[in-house]
Amino acid sequence: MIKRQVLRAVAVVGLSGVLITGCNDSEGANRSDQPSVSSSSSIEPVSAKAQAAEKVKLAVEERISVDEGQFGSGTNSPCSTSSPQMFTAQCKAAADATSEAAGLALREISGHQGFATLDSVARKLQDAVRTYGTLGCATGPTAADTRKACLESAAVIARGFPDLRSGANLGLAGK
Repeated sequence: MIKRQVLRAVAVVGLSGVLITGCNDSEGANRSDQPSVSSSSSIEPVSAKAQAAEKVKLAVEERISVDEGQFGSGTNSPCSTSSPQMFTAQCKAAADATSEAAGLALREISGHQGFATLDSVARKLQDAVRTYGTLGCATGPTAADTRKACLESAAVIARGFPDLRSGANLGLAGK
């Protein structure tokens, strides 16, 4: 919301400059005497944010693509709640890779604004992986309440790569 207001303000200032320039030109003013609207420094922070968002997206996407190719995601993940591998070392390996991708995302966005969704997704993933490990889900627990908690964590992990990708894409929009 604030980003939109800033962009509107920049647009209004730029449009005002064009209108003023237009009025001066009609009065015979020399164009070379007019200040260039494109040299306004207020546009540069938006560009820097866009560059940072693109850098984050590329780094996260590169990591996700490698891990997702190896482990799959969603119903193709060994951590899918319908997968027979959910309570095995295969899901633990996928969980670890997902946590590492989330950690990369958090390192990439550190110190940058406009990545609230990616930050939230990455932290949620790391919490789910931590819970999966703490409960010993990869060793096939037998207690019903433990298995239920494992199912919840595994479902978050299985959606991890697509959720990180969506968060990185939303970062391009400052969300």
